[in-house]
Amino acid sequence: MDAADQEPPKPRIVKINSTETWDSHLHQSKSDGTPMVAHFTASWCIPSVAMNPFIEELALVFNDIIFLTVDVDDFKEIANKYEVKAMPTFLLIKEGVVVGRLVGANPDEIKKRIETLLQSNSQFVV
Repeated sequence: MDAADQEPPKPRIVKINSTETWDSHLHQSKSDGTPMVAHFTASWCIPSVAMNPFIEELALVFNDIIFLTVDVDDFKEIANKYEVKAMPTFLLIKEGVVVGRLVGANPDEIKKRIETLLQSNSQFVV
């Protein structure tokens, strides 16, 4: 099989389908230090939906990060816990702790924040 026959890599994006799934990924981030980006979205929110292809691209580029998608209508308790009030909201999580937040569809800024997340163990100003 040559390179032309191979399927392109799939982005590492997890659609949260239960609070247990969320808790499991948060625990993983705490235990092994895996950075995560949580995209809080809603199917009726055009800017959120418009960010999906960009998030898929980022997931291909930043393959040491787990990208999570949380539908706020399905998981209000998670959205409320993290005080998500507008969509899209992106939470950057390191070692189980939220170290950054970005509200709004701003592809350049989310990419910059992800790069900072990977480069630094310390919190950065949001």
